[in-house]
Amino acid sequence: MPSEYEPCGLNQMYSMAYGTVPIVRSTGGLADTVADCNLENCANGSANGFKFEEFSSSALEKCMERAVDRYLEDGKTWGRLVRRGMTTDWSWTQSAKRYESLYKKIAGI
Repeated sequence: MPSEYEPCGLNQMYSMAYGTVPIVRSTGGLADTVADCNLENCANGSANGFKFEEFSSSALEKCMERAVDRYLEDGKTWGRLVRRGMTTDWSWTQSAKRYESLYKKIAGI
């Protein structure tokens, strides 16, 4: 999803739910929901896709090449990306819990 801007973004969540690892431009809701498969995120288990910053075809191409390389070279990591995306709870229940936690923190409760 090489969007120039994306205020919310749902398609990346739909794709993850069905086992497709997303490749997105880091903007808006895409940036909020996709954790790049870089060394740090892969090591700590938070990676669930691939992101690129610059809004250009060359940046998209480099990111796609990185994803293909990961797929071809490291099947275990790729499998973890697929499973993580398929098991992530994107429901309003989870969002509500995070909001509740934030409000309690602000209120000092």
